[in-house]
Amino acid sequence: MKVKNITVLGSGVMGHGIAQVSATAGYNVVLRDIKKEFLDKAMEKIKWSLDKLVSKEKISKEEGDSIFSRITPIVDLSDAVKDAELIIEVVPEIMDLKKKVYEELDKVAAPEVIFASNTSTLPITEIANTTSRPEKFIGIHFFNPPQLMKLVEVIPGEKTSQEVTDLTLEYVKSVNKEAVVCRKDVPGFIINRLFIPMVHEACFLKDRTGATLEEIDSAVKFKLGFPMGIFELADFTGMDVIHKATTEMYLRDKKVINPHPLVEKMFDDKKLGQKSGEGYYKYSDDKYERVSLSEELAAKCNPIQIVANILNNAAWLITNGASDIEEIEKAAKLGLGLKKPLFETAKEIGIRKIVEELNKLAKEHGEFYKPDPLLVSMQ
Repeated sequence: MKVKNITVLGSGVMGHGIAQVSATAGYNVVLRDIKKEFLDKAMEKIKWSLDKLVSKEKISKEEGDSIFSRITPIVDLSDAVKDAELIIEVVPEIMDLKKKVYEELDKVAAPEVIFASNTSTLPITEIANTTSRPEKFIGIHFFNPPQLMKLVEVIPGEKTSQEVTDLTLEYVKSVNKEAVVCRKDVPGFIINRLFIPMVHEACFLKDRTGATLEEIDSAVKFKLGFPMGIFELADFTGMDVIHKATTEMYLRDKKVINPHPLVEKMFDDKKLGQKSGEGYYKYSDDKYERVSLSEELAAKCNPIQIVANILNNAAWLITNGASDIEEIEKAAKLGLGLKKPLFETAKEIGIRKIVEELNKLAKEHGEFYKPDPLLVSMQ
């Protein structure tokens, strides 16, 4: 089966970004949303993005026009999917809403059409089972913004056929992205399983050691090779996104996150990070602002607790057959911007030390911290 025609359901930031990268790769794209004004706004943003590439001489004016002409905005659902071979759904991360969309979609899409859900945390198998074609259903998680981020997580559900997985991987490659396969439909997949619990752990580290936000962030950046601090990254991502992912992941697996009450409180108080002007840090306007971090501040904080948390979750993914070291390192590099491999950092700190830290934390703060058998065996 070859894919030429793609329908993207949902024209928000992710939706119009996916439509743009697909059209750039030569696919015919239908962009669908429930209101014409949503689509008009999305098409304007795509036009702006393509014009910017033309002005930077990344593409020619003709190429820009040709990419734009391959995207057709349509409101009517059956009309939007009539020629589709692959439908990428990008509606908000609300399980009931996704299920409702697929109920409608299943009735109007031809039986051979593949359904791909761009979700970052919701279980693929559960959504797939609401359709008549779970073997033709797959998770495809683009990162924000899709035009720039290289990583795409591909998540087969329990019944997804190998042919559909192969075809999805081919599509990811064709739009000039790098795929990692999360082999099991586990809460948070690969990236969010590493990143979301870390935000909570950083809050606990602050409580337990009295380190400042800037000291913790500096340690994460300068000692662990992250592109920015963990609190800074959380503010950049948005506390609404983090809170939603936390809730969904914790609902499905209590062992994945030790929720810190501050995350929910910030969400309730509308302190969402950069987008609202305040999160962990305060921001003066909507321009992209960086917190000042330094090697001196990093020296005041030992981030072993954070390393132990991210490593324990990485080990869990391997032990449970969802991924392997190579794929996790690729995901962390492309999805989290890690400058140094995770397991390399762990070896430098000492895996034995990390296991000791986890045992100590387990004794003081409960079973959640129990080290994964893989880490124990690596000492």
